[in-house]
Amino acid sequence: MKKEKDLEVKKPWGARLVKLLWTVFLVGILGFILFIYSVRINLFNLYGGLPSYQSLENPTTDLSSQLISADGVVLGRYFRFNRTPVPYDSLSNALIETLIATEDIRFDRHAGIDPIALGRAGFGVVKNVATLGRSGTAGGGSTITQQLAKNLFKTRTKETSGTLSDVPKLGLLISKVKEWLVAYELERNYTKNEILAMYFNTVDFGSNAYGIKAASKTFFGKEPKDINYEEAAVLVGLQKAVTYYNPFYNPENSLRRRNVVLGQLYKYDFIDRTLYDSLVQAPIALSYEVENQNTGLAPYFRTVIADFLNQWGKENGYDIYADGLRIYTTIDSRMQEIAERAMSSHMAKLQATFDDHWKGRNPWIDKDNREIPNFIENAARRTDRYRNLVRQYGAGHDSIDVVMNTPRMMRIFTWQGELDTLMSPMDSIKHFKRFLQGGFIAMKPQNGHIKAWVGGINHKYFKYDHVRRGKRQPGSTFKPFVYATAIENGYSPCFEVQDAPVTFELPGQNPPTWTPPNSDNKYSWEKMTIRTAMARSINSVTAYMMKQVGPQNVVATAQRLGIESTLEAVPSLALGVNDVSLYELVGAYSTFANGGVWTEPIFVTRIEDKNGNLIQEFVPRTREAMSEENAYIMLHMLKGATEEQGGTGQGIPAHLRSDNEIGAKTGTTNNASDGWFMGVTKDLVAGAWVGGDESVIRFRNWLMGQGARTAMPIWTGFFTEVYENPLLGVEKGSFQAPVRKLSIEIDCSRYKLDNRSVEYLDLDNFGND
Repeated sequence: MKKEKDLEVKKPWGARLVKLLWTVFLVGILGFILFIYSVRINLFNLYGGLPSYQSLENPTTDLSSQLISADGVVLGRYFRFNRTPVPYDSLSNALIETLIATEDIRFDRHAGIDPIALGRAGFGVVKNVATLGRSGTAGGGSTITQQLAKNLFKTRTKETSGTLSDVPKLGLLISKVKEWLVAYELERNYTKNEILAMYFNTVDFGSNAYGIKAASKTFFGKEPKDINYEEAAVLVGLQKAVTYYNPFYNPENSLRRRNVVLGQLYKYDFIDRTLYDSLVQAPIALSYEVENQNTGLAPYFRTVIADFLNQWGKENGYDIYADGLRIYTTIDSRMQEIAERAMSSHMAKLQATFDDHWKGRNPWIDKDNREIPNFIENAARRTDRYRNLVRQYGAGHDSIDVVMNTPRMMRIFTWQGELDTLMSPMDSIKHFKRFLQGGFIAMKPQNGHIKAWVGGINHKYFKYDHVRRGKRQPGSTFKPFVYATAIENGYSPCFEVQDAPVTFELPGQNPPTWTPPNSDNKYSWEKMTIRTAMARSINSVTAYMMKQVGPQNVVATAQRLGIESTLEAVPSLALGVNDVSLYELVGAYSTFANGGVWTEPIFVTRIEDKNGNLIQEFVPRTREAMSEENAYIMLHMLKGATEEQGGTGQGIPAHLRSDNEIGAKTGTTNNASDGWFMGVTKDLVAGAWVGGDESVIRFRNWLMGQGARTAMPIWTGFFTEVYENPLLGVEKGSFQAPVRKLSIEIDCSRYKLDNRSVEYLDLDNFGND
């Protein structure tokens, strides 16, 4: 017995060590399996949950919503993450091969986890530990499918964490195990091609580009199907570090990384030596443009209607920044391009004139043409920069003035292009305040479709929209509503009025009377038809007609025709003293061209979900605002601006007036603060406004600031190009006359009438308010 015990004691230590190692190995394997299982079921919430089977079958990511023009062009996107998915067959072979060669060469041979890569990575970790970190690493073991799992389901975020997730090293292991489990399930639910497409659609390429479609557009101005090997190498190479390898900001790093990726393509025989040698010598040919709300067509339009779309989303349970909606608009991209070109071309020239006019002086002046003191200082106090400095230092602190007057490098807008310069914040405010602004909108009167919308001169530097958000005094462009009221109450376009002073009694006011002057402060004492008076924009005649029909009735007419801003029923309303928007004016003038039917201006026709299913169609509201006959008579009145001697629309070029009927009205407010032009044709109604950011920024000379000089050229530039493009469907021609014969004569040159229609209404009790 003792002998047996001695033999057992003398058993070789090596055998005992082998037995111990096997025991540790088996226990470790069993323990690791149990660990994986406990992660799978999130035991006691120690690890954080995994995505459900339902979410694996229908994974969701934030998708940008597309704003699409009437002619099928993507105007822009609404997004938190600029991502638009593409199917596998929209990816170039170069992209697919480059990704596989760089990230996962055995992609087609594993089920989500690559044992060889995993073993290599594990051996590298052991070796690194054994050499105290001197051996480096052997590369990562993550497959494309594992990376997709991490991108799709955010396996390393607080939202998916458990109690043990914050433990150093252990948390990383838990995340890795989750990615293995999710990758396995993804491989069971999707084909390899679907996984590749999902990967490309979910990765972040930096520069606000999420997914391969946005990245291809941002860096190379291409679609994914057109990306070649050298471009694919840049994009795939970005995945290592999107900032460090950004080809725009770090071109040397990007070039070096691109060539490493090209080396992988050569290593695995995707390209031959000749092509490899050629590609590594080529520079990176970028076409870099980060998409945002300042770029692309119709930036003001896109920004303004976001309010409408957000409200619609709240009411209908959609998020325009994440749900990948397809929003179809009425904008015609070709007309929009023409409108933006017309605005830029004219405003660049007008600004040069304005700068020359104010050379050596500042253009912010009071009614007596004297510079307004402390104008820039007061403007500075309204800026975000100034408010932030007040929060930081306290109101009145000397540091605020120091910061605001200290030059620093900044980029500024000029009509010759953006300029990098050294300038203080105060000087930059002064620089930007000197610019004249503009707005333009064109609408199809028959259906209310807005075809072009230009809200300003440059959305990046001047955010404020002057089409719908901006409201200013319309001046003489409001006069047609006075004359429309007269026409509706029996007055003929041939009714004659003398150009003489008209005085309104204003009881209780100081002064107690008001006599509106003409623009030149003179009266001709000439007797003229109201058509001629409107064509020449004679204030005294308009005032006379206001006195006959009454301000309250003019307010009612304007509101029926589409003016929704608050209007005061006062005599001065005849000259356009209440602020309105260009958007309202175009909608109201369109009523004349649409047979008296007001049609609500509309900019969205339908919205579809990400799968192309219709969610909602939009139809504009309509109402009969005036009779067809009276609407046609108002078109005849408006044509006077281009047909009557001295008409304010005579500046419209002959090539536009030839074989074409155009109704027009100019407008210029007091001191030439605002210049307007409204033009009506059979197919389109359009309006333009020009003025300073604030009404005190203006020409000193009224003639230089009048609407015929400042706003009309935008309109004429737009229509010149539109008529030259037969594909737009906008043609010259006559207004459609009513089917029934007019009840009054409107050709004042042919008949000498008593100036009233046969259906003249008794106005004895209709006069002043």
